[in-house]
Amino acid sequence: MKRALCLTAILWSFAGSRAVADPPFKPFITGMKNPESATVGSDGKIYLSEIGEPGKDGDGAILVIENGKATPLAKGLDDPKGIAFYQKWLFVADNKRVLKIDMAGKVEVFAPAKAFPTPPLFLNDIAVDPETGTVFVSDSGDLKGKEGAVYRITPKGKVDTLVDAKSLPQLNTPNGLAMDGKSFLLLADFGSGKLYRIKLADKTTELIAEGLDGADGVAWDNHGRLFVSSWKTGKIFVIPRPGDQPILLAEGFESAADICLDPTGRFLLVPDMKAGTLTKVPAIVPGAPVDDSPLPLETAVAFPNLKWAGWDSETPEGKILPLRPLVLTHAGDGSNRNFVAIQQGTVHVFPNDQKAESTKVFLDISKKVKYEDKENEQGFLGLAFHPKYAKNGEFFAFYTTTKAKNPLTNVLSRFRVSKDDPNKADPDFEEELLRIETPFWNHDGGTICFGPDGYLYVALGDGGKADDPFNNGQNLKTLLGKILRIDVDRKDPGKNYAIPKDNPFLDNKNARPETWAWGLRNVWRMSFDRKTGQLWAADVGQNLYEEINIITKGGNYGWRKREGLHPFGPEGCGPKPDLIDPIWEYHHDVGKSITGGGVYRGKKLPELDGAYLYADYVTGKIWALRYDESKKRVVENRSIKDRTRPIMSFGEDEQGEMYLMTFTVSGQGIFQIVRSGK
Repeated sequence: MKRALCLTAILWSFAGSRAVADPPFKPFITGMKNPESATVGSDGKIYLSEIGEPGKDGDGAILVIENGKATPLAKGLDDPKGIAFYQKWLFVADNKRVLKIDMAGKVEVFAPAKAFPTPPLFLNDIAVDPETGTVFVSDSGDLKGKEGAVYRITPKGKVDTLVDAKSLPQLNTPNGLAMDGKSFLLLADFGSGKLYRIKLADKTTELIAEGLDGADGVAWDNHGRLFVSSWKTGKIFVIPRPGDQPILLAEGFESAADICLDPTGRFLLVPDMKAGTLTKVPAIVPGAPVDDSPLPLETAVAFPNLKWAGWDSETPEGKILPLRPLVLTHAGDGSNRNFVAIQQGTVHVFPNDQKAESTKVFLDISKKVKYEDKENEQGFLGLAFHPKYAKNGEFFAFYTTTKAKNPLTNVLSRFRVSKDDPNKADPDFEEELLRIETPFWNHDGGTICFGPDGYLYVALGDGGKADDPFNNGQNLKTLLGKILRIDVDRKDPGKNYAIPKDNPFLDNKNARPETWAWGLRNVWRMSFDRKTGQLWAADVGQNLYEEINIITKGGNYGWRKREGLHPFGPEGCGPKPDLIDPIWEYHHDVGKSITGGGVYRGKKLPELDGAYLYADYVTGKIWALRYDESKKRVVENRSIKDRTRPIMSFGEDEQGEMYLMTFTVSGQGIFQIVRSGK
């Protein structure tokens, strides 16, 4: 490099404990001929397009990084620029055609010049929808701000025009492309320095950022931060959250081309075309560090000697019967007992002692509870003890019932402890408060918990299936896709509960008055911070993103208009003042089903005090996240060593210690967090 590369401010490393040195990064691959675009393949390797000698057809190549060196995968290309992977294929924008290259380097013409509605002049960047395989390619036109376009190519090679100068008169030199959710495409305009979002359903566009002179590459990281490179100025910009202004991240490149996220998700790969190099730049936001260094913590079996009363891992017929603990909580009565709800319909109680040897069945409604392994989002889903349980003996349960004509019916009921045994519920008492019918078996939600105000909060999913087909999340006339807030100590006429007088939709005739928050897909676990009273909710995503929200009165959290920080579906939209975006998201490259936990307020691990613990059900990964209320952003997202088992739920005992739960055939389905090596 002729000039040293530098960051524009003192940036913190991902470990959060030291400043990045000056200069903070150096090229790790050198000596290439005009590298233009970088991508990461399904094999985890880095691939690059190399233009070769400008204007010389047949001198281009696709390179693969192996053992720290760039070696050719495919040669003899004309002018390869944008590249993107889909499944086992590498798609390449090669001057006036789009190529398809397999992992062995075999080249096919996917879309020849004659397939385009208008003969292409200078095909540049490329993006692929990871779900459908639809390819998008930009044509930068004559490089004088004329005749540019963006095209869409179906998996069968049919090409249509997405935008051009007719539909977007201000279009100058279309270049960088990136998907924004499933139904939108981002377009960086090299000539105007503007960034657009294109709705694929109707081809309309909206301006989302500007001031990016010479914009070339566009790339997301795994947490909703958008990065844009400038070939003209040699700079890298970051947009921290949708709607934010671009921030200068790095400069000093001779010609920063088409960037991508590296396999670790921690760095941007920046090809410098003129310098012939590939450089890693930390994927961060200047002045807003997020510490993601691993914590010296791990999980360990809790209550290792515990035997579950009445449960056997095998049925009399020889069928495996896993134990599925979904809720661990306490009665708040000073007894320091743990109560664990099993998804099949029982609640167990035992002393909060790591030496505890057996449970007692506190409640058994398994004959009333509908649960099947193939429809495992139903069953006994929620348990909460009344704040005055020590006096009134009341507790509440949310479950899918067998006692209904519609087999897709959930109920919220009040129960009582028996008069003569504190470890037994009254078998003859159940008062139904709510009955909720759902259109499908999944997305039931089911978390119930009392807030510091003494009211009961209930999380309900959108009713199931993909795409929220009935738009329940945005329909205030239904309880589905909502968090409810009800008063269980009073009864309004015709109800076994009352509506609190300060509920946000109490006087809205077009809304259910129980609603506290809306626009949610499937909250899979929510909890109150016992110190601050904040309500935290993890909302399971659909296509690409999982999210964490802090719930506020009357808040609309966007589903199905938004998924995480991104527009969702044909009716999706960018950020709006009336929609609340999550405080944190992660991409499905990280995990695919979030399990919400809670804010740790225990005594055993003071280093976790104030951290929100959560996990991913599919990968088994566990994190401790810190949100700085004064800065309105996440400052830590640190991993905890996991055992790669599905984390179904979290729980909190009377002392504030937290536990993780998974299904088990050994009976050891409850885990605690301990310091590593102990």
